[in-house]
Amino acid sequence: MSTNQFGKNGWTPNRIKNLNGKTFVLTGTTSGTGFEAAKILLAKGGKVVMLNRNPKKSEATIATLQQELGSAINVVNIQMDLASQASIKIAAQKVLKTVSQIDALILNAAIAQVPKQTFTVDGFESQMGVNHYGNFLLQALLFPKIEASNGRIVTVGSMGYNLGIKTIQFNDLNWDKNYNPNGVYSQSKLAQIMIAYKLQDKLKKAGKNNVKTYACHPGASSTSLIKTNGSLLTRFVWQIMKLTPMVQSAEKGAYPELMCATEPDLDQSGFYGPTGRNYWTGPVGECKLEPHAKDQAVMDKLWTVSEEAVGIKWNV
Repeated sequence: MSTNQFGKNGWTPNRIKNLNGKTFVLTGTTSGTGFEAAKILLAKGGKVVMLNRNPKKSEATIATLQQELGSAINVVNIQMDLASQASIKIAAQKVLKTVSQIDALILNAAIAQVPKQTFTVDGFESQMGVNHYGNFLLQALLFPKIEASNGRIVTVGSMGYNLGIKTIQFNDLNWDKNYNPNGVYSQSKLAQIMIAYKLQDKLKKAGKNNVKTYACHPGASSTSLIKTNGSLLTRFVWQIMKLTPMVQSAEKGAYPELMCATEPDLDQSGFYGPTGRNYWTGPVGECKLEPHAKDQAVMDKLWTVSEEAVGIKWNV
Protein backbone atom coordinates (compact mmCIF):
# COMPACT_ATOMS: atom_id res chain seq x y z
CA MET A 1 0.00 0.00 0.00
CA SER A 2 1.20 3.52 -0.80
CA THR A 3 2.78 5.62 1.95
CA ASN A 4 1.86 8.88 0.21
CA GLN A 5 0.11 10.08 3.36
CA PHE A 6 3.53 10.75 4.90
CA GLY A 7 5.67 11.04 1.77
CA LYS A 8 8.24 8.64 0.35
CA ASN A 9 10.12 8.32 3.66
CA GLY A 10 6.94 7.47 5.55
CA TRP A 11 6.18 8.64 9.08
CA THR A 12 9.15 9.58 11.27
CA PRO A 13 9.39 11.08 14.79
CA ASN A 14 10.26 14.44 13.23
CA ARG A 15 6.50 14.91 12.98
CA ILE A 16 6.06 14.78 16.78
CA LYS A 17 5.54 18.22 18.24
CA ASN A 18 6.48 19.28 21.78
CA LEU A 19 4.90 16.86 24.26
CA ASN A 20 5.15 18.99 27.41
CA GLY A 21 2.14 18.26 29.61
CA LYS A 22 1.42 14.91 27.92
CA THR A 23 1.57 11.59 29.79
CA PHE A 24 2.30 8.24 28.15
CA VAL A 25 1.98 4.84 29.82
CA LEU A 26 4.09 2.13 28.16
CA THR A 27 4.56 -1.57 28.85
CA GLY A 28 7.86 -3.33 28.23
CA THR A 29 10.39 -0.50 28.10
CA THR A 30 13.60 -2.09 29.39
CA SER A 31 14.76 -3.01 25.87
CA GLY A 32 13.80 -3.06 22.20
CA THR A 33 11.04 -0.99 20.67
CA GLY A 34 9.57 -0.09 24.06
CA PHE A 35 12.85 1.44 25.23
CA GLU A 36 13.23 3.38 21.96
CA ALA A 37 9.64 4.63 22.10
CA ALA A 38 10.05 5.81 25.70
CA LYS A 39 13.30 7.55 24.82
CA ILE A 40 11.77 9.47 21.92
CA LEU A 41 8.68 10.50 23.93
CA LEU A 42 10.90 11.76 26.75
CA ALA A 43 13.17 13.59 24.30
CA LYS A 44 10.09 15.41 23.01
CA GLY A 45 9.17 16.55 26.53
CA GLY A 46 6.55 13.96 27.45
CA LYS A 47 6.08 12.25 30.79
CA VAL A 48 6.52 8.46 30.64
CA VAL A 49 5.18 5.91 33.08
CA MET A 50 6.91 2.58 32.43
CA LEU A 51 5.27 -0.71 33.34
CA ASN A 52 7.87 -3.47 33.65
CA ARG A 53 8.12 -6.70 35.62
CA ASN A 54 11.82 -6.45 36.55
CA PRO A 55 12.62 -3.61 39.02
CA LYS A 56 16.42 -3.86 38.59
CA LYS A 57 16.21 -3.64 34.80
CA SER A 58 13.78 -0.75 35.16
CA GLU A 59 16.18 1.16 37.43
CA ALA A 60 19.00 0.57 34.94
CA THR A 61 16.76 1.75 32.10
CA ILE A 62 15.89 4.98 33.89
CA ALA A 63 19.59 5.56 34.64
CA THR A 64 20.44 5.04 30.95
CA LEU A 65 17.69 7.42 29.83
CA GLN A 66 18.83 10.07 32.31
CA GLN A 67 22.41 9.68 31.13
CA GLU A 68 21.38 10.12 27.50
CA LEU A 69 18.66 12.76 27.89
CA GLY A 70 19.48 14.51 31.17
CA SER A 71 18.30 14.10 34.75
CA ALA A 72 15.34 16.44 34.26
CA ILE A 73 13.31 13.92 32.23
CA ASN A 74 9.96 12.94 33.71
CA VAL A 75 9.99 9.16 33.93
CA VAL A 76 8.85 6.66 36.56
CA ASN A 77 8.49 2.89 36.68
CA ILE A 78 5.67 0.88 38.21
CA GLN A 79 6.28 -2.83 38.60
CA MET A 80 3.81 -4.99 36.68
CA ASP A 81 3.82 -8.54 35.37
CA LEU A 82 1.40 -9.08 32.49
CA ALA A 83 1.39 -12.79 33.33
CA SER A 84 -0.38 -12.07 36.63
CA GLN A 85 -3.88 -10.63 36.81
CA ALA A 86 -3.27 -9.63 40.44
CA SER A 87 -0.10 -7.76 39.48
CA ILE A 88 -1.95 -5.92 36.70
CA LYS A 89 -4.69 -4.82 39.09
CA ILE A 90 -2.18 -3.52 41.64
CA ALA A 91 -0.17 -1.70 38.96
CA ALA A 92 -3.28 -0.14 37.40
CA GLN A 93 -4.32 1.28 40.78
CA LYS A 94 -0.83 2.77 41.21
CA VAL A 95 -0.98 4.29 37.73
CA LEU A 96 -4.37 5.87 38.47
CA LYS A 97 -2.97 7.37 41.68
CA THR A 98 0.31 8.49 40.05
CA VAL A 99 -0.96 10.35 36.98
CA SER A 100 -3.64 12.97 36.45
CA GLN A 101 -4.11 11.99 32.81
CA ILE A 102 -3.20 9.33 30.24
CA ASP A 103 -2.76 10.76 26.76
CA ALA A 104 -1.80 7.36 25.38
CA LEU A 105 -1.52 3.83 26.70
CA ILE A 106 0.95 1.92 24.52
CA LEU A 107 0.63 -1.85 24.80
CA ASN A 108 4.13 -2.74 23.68
CA ALA A 109 5.16 -5.71 25.87
CA ALA A 110 4.76 -9.28 24.63
CA ILE A 111 6.23 -12.75 24.77
CA ALA A 112 6.72 -14.93 21.71
CA GLN A 113 7.39 -18.46 20.47
CA VAL A 114 7.41 -20.11 23.91
CA PRO A 115 8.81 -23.59 23.04
CA LYS A 116 6.60 -25.68 25.34
CA GLN A 117 3.11 -25.11 26.64
CA THR A 118 3.36 -23.17 29.88
CA PHE A 119 0.75 -21.42 31.99
CA THR A 120 0.38 -18.14 33.83
CA VAL A 121 -0.46 -18.12 37.54
CA ASP A 122 -4.09 -17.63 36.51
CA GLY A 123 -4.09 -20.80 34.39
CA PHE A 124 -3.93 -19.21 30.93
CA GLU A 125 -1.59 -20.53 28.23
CA SER A 126 1.34 -18.12 28.64
CA GLN A 127 1.30 -16.33 25.27
CA MET A 128 -2.47 -15.84 25.33
CA GLY A 129 -2.26 -14.94 29.02
CA VAL A 130 0.37 -12.24 28.60
CA ASN A 131 -0.29 -10.87 25.13
CA HIS A 132 -4.07 -11.01 25.11
CA TYR A 133 -5.69 -11.42 28.54
CA GLY A 134 -3.08 -9.31 30.33
CA ASN A 135 -3.43 -6.43 27.91
CA PHE A 136 -7.22 -6.74 27.83
CA LEU A 137 -7.42 -6.35 31.60
CA LEU A 138 -4.93 -3.47 31.70
CA GLN A 139 -6.88 -1.52 29.07
CA ALA A 140 -10.16 -2.06 30.88
CA LEU A 141 -8.77 -0.90 34.23
CA LEU A 142 -7.11 2.23 32.83
CA PHE A 143 -9.92 3.08 30.40
CA PRO A 144 -11.79 5.55 32.68
CA LYS A 145 -8.66 7.70 33.02
CA ILE A 146 -7.92 7.44 29.28
CA GLU A 147 -11.48 8.47 28.50
CA ALA A 148 -11.32 11.41 30.92
CA SER A 149 -8.07 12.49 29.22
CA ASN A 150 -9.42 12.23 25.64
CA GLY A 151 -6.59 9.76 25.22
CA ARG A 152 -5.56 6.88 22.98
CA ILE A 153 -4.89 3.18 23.27
CA VAL A 154 -2.19 1.78 20.99
CA THR A 155 -2.00 -1.97 20.50
CA VAL A 156 1.32 -3.23 19.17
CA GLY A 157 0.33 -6.29 17.17
CA SER A 158 2.40 -8.34 14.75
CA MET A 159 2.25 -9.51 11.17
CA GLY A 160 2.25 -12.90 12.87
CA TYR A 161 -1.52 -12.44 13.23
CA ASN A 162 -1.75 -13.69 9.63
CA LEU A 163 0.38 -16.83 10.02
CA GLY A 164 -1.93 -18.95 12.14
CA ILE A 165 -5.40 -20.47 11.82
CA LYS A 166 -7.09 -17.19 10.83
CA THR A 167 -9.64 -17.30 13.66
CA ILE A 168 -9.83 -17.77 17.42
CA GLN A 169 -9.72 -21.34 18.69
CA PHE A 170 -12.54 -20.90 21.21
CA ASN A 171 -12.91 -24.64 21.89
CA ASP A 172 -9.33 -24.86 23.20
CA LEU A 173 -7.96 -21.45 24.18
CA ASN A 174 -5.12 -23.03 26.16
CA TRP A 175 -4.07 -25.09 23.14
CA ASP A 176 -3.99 -28.36 25.09
CA LYS A 177 -4.51 -30.46 21.96
CA ASN A 178 -2.35 -28.82 19.31
CA TYR A 179 0.19 -26.57 21.06
CA ASN A 180 2.54 -24.90 18.61
CA PRO A 181 4.82 -21.97 19.60
CA ASN A 182 4.23 -19.98 16.42
CA GLY A 183 0.57 -20.91 16.15
CA VAL A 184 -0.24 -19.71 19.64
CA TYR A 185 1.79 -16.52 19.20
CA SER A 186 -0.16 -15.81 16.01
CA GLN A 187 -3.40 -16.47 17.89
CA SER A 188 -2.47 -14.10 20.72
CA LYS A 189 -1.60 -11.30 18.31
CA LEU A 190 -4.78 -11.84 16.27
CA ALA A 191 -6.75 -11.60 19.53
CA GLN A 192 -5.01 -8.34 20.46
CA ILE A 193 -5.71 -6.78 17.09
CA MET A 194 -9.35 -7.92 17.13
CA ILE A 195 -9.90 -6.31 20.53
CA ALA A 196 -8.46 -3.01 19.24
CA TYR A 197 -10.96 -2.86 16.38
CA LYS A 198 -13.83 -4.18 18.51
CA LEU A 199 -13.14 -1.38 20.97
CA GLN A 200 -13.33 1.07 18.07
CA ASP A 201 -16.79 -0.27 17.21
CA LYS A 202 -17.96 0.00 20.81
CA LEU A 203 -16.66 3.56 21.15
CA LYS A 204 -18.39 4.56 17.94
CA LYS A 205 -21.72 3.06 19.03
CA ALA A 206 -21.42 4.78 22.41
CA GLY A 207 -20.67 8.11 20.73
CA LYS A 208 -17.34 8.38 22.52
CA ASN A 209 -15.32 9.98 19.75
CA ASN A 210 -12.92 11.51 22.26
CA VAL A 211 -11.10 8.18 22.74
CA LYS A 212 -9.07 6.72 19.88
CA THR A 213 -7.69 3.21 19.56
CA TYR A 214 -5.08 2.04 17.06
CA ALA A 215 -3.42 -1.18 15.96
CA CYS A 216 0.09 -1.34 14.53
CA HIS A 217 3.05 -3.68 14.13
CA PRO A 218 6.83 -3.14 14.39
CA GLY A 219 7.85 -5.18 11.34
CA ALA A 220 10.99 -7.28 11.70
CA SER A 221 12.94 -5.35 14.32
CA SER A 222 16.15 -6.14 16.16
CA THR A 223 14.80 -6.78 19.65
CA SER A 224 15.26 -9.37 22.39
CA LEU A 225 11.74 -10.82 22.00
CA ILE A 226 12.80 -14.09 20.36
CA LYS A 227 16.01 -14.28 22.40
CA THR A 228 13.99 -14.13 25.62
CA ASN A 229 11.38 -16.75 24.80
CA GLY A 230 12.10 -18.71 21.62
CA SER A 231 13.52 -22.19 21.21
CA LEU A 232 17.24 -22.71 20.57
CA LEU A 233 16.68 -23.16 16.81
CA THR A 234 14.37 -20.15 16.58
CA ARG A 235 16.89 -17.99 18.42
CA PHE A 236 19.72 -19.17 16.17
CA VAL A 237 17.80 -18.38 12.98
CA TRP A 238 16.77 -14.99 14.36
CA GLN A 239 20.38 -14.09 15.24
CA ILE A 240 21.38 -14.80 11.64
CA MET A 241 18.45 -12.80 10.26
CA LYS A 242 19.36 -9.79 12.39
CA LEU A 243 22.60 -9.51 10.42
CA THR A 244 20.71 -9.05 7.14
CA PRO A 245 18.75 -6.14 5.57
CA MET A 246 15.57 -8.11 6.31
CA VAL A 247 15.64 -6.76 9.88
CA GLN A 248 15.55 -3.12 10.91
CA SER A 249 16.67 -1.34 14.09
CA ALA A 250 14.57 -1.37 17.24
CA GLU A 251 14.30 2.41 16.94
CA LYS A 252 12.60 2.12 13.55
CA GLY A 253 10.46 -0.65 14.96
CA ALA A 254 9.16 1.88 17.50
CA TYR A 255 7.97 4.34 14.85
CA PRO A 256 4.53 2.77 14.24
CA GLU A 257 3.52 2.85 17.92
CA LEU A 258 4.85 6.39 18.28
CA MET A 259 2.86 7.47 15.24
CA CYS A 260 -0.32 5.92 16.61
CA ALA A 261 0.25 7.60 19.98
CA THR A 262 0.95 11.11 18.68
CA GLU A 263 -0.08 11.73 15.06
CA PRO A 264 -3.11 14.05 14.89
CA ASP A 265 -6.19 12.89 12.96
CA LEU A 266 -4.78 9.45 12.10
CA ASP A 267 -7.44 7.16 10.64
CA GLN A 268 -8.31 4.57 13.27
CA SER A 269 -9.43 1.98 10.73
CA GLY A 270 -5.89 1.53 9.41
CA PHE A 271 -3.26 -1.00 10.44
CA TYR A 272 0.14 0.68 10.61
CA GLY A 273 3.74 -0.41 10.28
CA PRO A 274 6.67 -0.72 7.85
CA THR A 275 5.34 -0.89 4.30
CA GLY A 276 8.24 -2.59 2.50
CA ARG A 277 8.41 -6.19 1.30
CA ASN A 278 6.40 -8.53 3.55
CA TYR A 279 5.88 -5.48 5.78
CA TRP A 280 9.18 -6.33 7.49
CA THR A 281 11.00 -3.04 6.93
CA GLY A 282 10.52 0.19 4.98
CA PRO A 283 8.73 3.53 5.33
CA VAL A 284 6.04 3.56 8.01
CA GLY A 285 2.48 3.93 6.82
CA GLU A 286 -0.73 1.96 6.39
CA CYS A 287 -0.49 -1.77 5.73
CA LYS A 288 -3.12 -4.15 4.40
CA LEU A 289 -5.05 -5.95 7.14
CA GLU A 290 -6.53 -9.29 6.11
CA PRO A 291 -10.34 -9.53 6.49
CA HIS A 292 -10.27 -12.31 9.09
CA ALA A 293 -8.79 -9.83 11.59
CA LYS A 294 -12.08 -7.91 11.54
CA ASP A 295 -14.51 -10.84 11.57
CA GLN A 296 -17.37 -9.30 13.54
CA ALA A 297 -18.84 -12.52 14.93
CA VAL A 298 -15.44 -13.69 16.19
CA MET A 299 -14.64 -10.25 17.62
CA ASP A 300 -17.96 -10.16 19.50
CA LYS A 301 -17.39 -13.60 21.01
CA LEU A 302 -13.77 -12.83 21.86
CA TRP A 303 -14.79 -9.71 23.80
CA THR A 304 -17.36 -11.65 25.84
CA VAL A 305 -15.01 -14.58 26.47
CA SER A 306 -12.23 -12.20 27.51
CA GLU A 307 -14.45 -10.35 29.97
CA GLU A 308 -15.44 -13.67 31.54
CA ALA A 309 -11.84 -14.90 31.64
CA VAL A 310 -10.46 -11.86 33.50
CA GLY A 311 -13.58 -11.41 35.62
CA ILE A 312 -14.36 -7.84 34.68
CA LYS A 313 -17.15 -6.12 32.78
CA TRP A 314 -15.57 -3.48 30.57
CA ASN A 315 -18.31 -0.90 30.15
CA VAL A 316 -17.44 1.32 27.21
